[in-house]
Amino acid sequence: MIINADDFGLHDSVNEAVERAFLDGVLTSASLMVGASAAADAIARAKRLSGLAVGLHIVLVDGKPVLPPERIPDLVDRRGRFRNNMVTCGMRFFFLPRVRAQLALEIEAQFAAFEKSGLALDHVDTHKHFHLHPTVLKLILEIGARHGMKAMRLPRARPAPLGLVPWVRLIERRLDRAGIVHNDLMMGLNESGSFDEEAVLLAISRLRPGVTEMYFHPALESGAAIAASMPSYRHAAELAALVSPNVRGALYQRNAQRTTFGALNPSA
Repeated sequence: MIINADDFGLHDSVNEAVERAFLDGVLTSASLMVGASAAADAIARAKRLSGLAVGLHIVLVDGKPVLPPERIPDLVDRRGRFRNNMVTCGMRFFFLPRVRAQLALEIEAQFAAFEKSGLALDHVDTHKHFHLHPTVLKLILEIGARHGMKAMRLPRARPAPLGLVPWVRLIERRLDRAGIVHNDLMMGLNESGSFDEEAVLLAISRLRPGVTEMYFHPALESGAAIAASMPSYRHAAELAALVSPNVRGALYQRNAQRTTFGALNPSA
């Protein structure tokens, strides 16, 4: 079981929740948004929290870029933030060479920013699972190889949205060819924003052999207080699940070994 918190660095409330979930709960890792407003605080906390594995949460939509907006004008809106429409962005990434070039620059910059933090790179994943897009995945694999990427999230959920199945299989084949370790299954996708104790206990009861990642969006506050794009997210309920004695007990009863992506890598 890899138990991961996404959006580390998005907000001070998220960072505090990650620390609590690691020290008092079952959390094993977190994915860092290097361009987010509270990234510096997240990095400082991670350096204090011995044993917390930290990965790179690549943000290409609904967030702030690392590069100045004038270097990536086709990726950002008038406010200098990434655009939010994933369908439109995905089409532009695929069909427009100038957009792909800017996309590569930003991905490179996010890897470089993570390196500058001084943290060890445990894994890589993407905000809103945008590495389901083949262009994004290709660039991450190429750029990540230069930055020591060894592990990556496979967004395979059960039940899986039918439209995602072929793309997940494509990701798995590409990761395997590249020698990138990954989880077998992911839990929390269908419950994103509402992965509370009841939902987590049900997920644990359905565990199968193999490597499963459970991912969460914990924070002390909930909804729009964390981000305008998350009005219905129950961040505090997800934190409560991570520190729940019932969840810890259920993992113990299922003999689930908590681990990290980095620990899956035989060369680590």
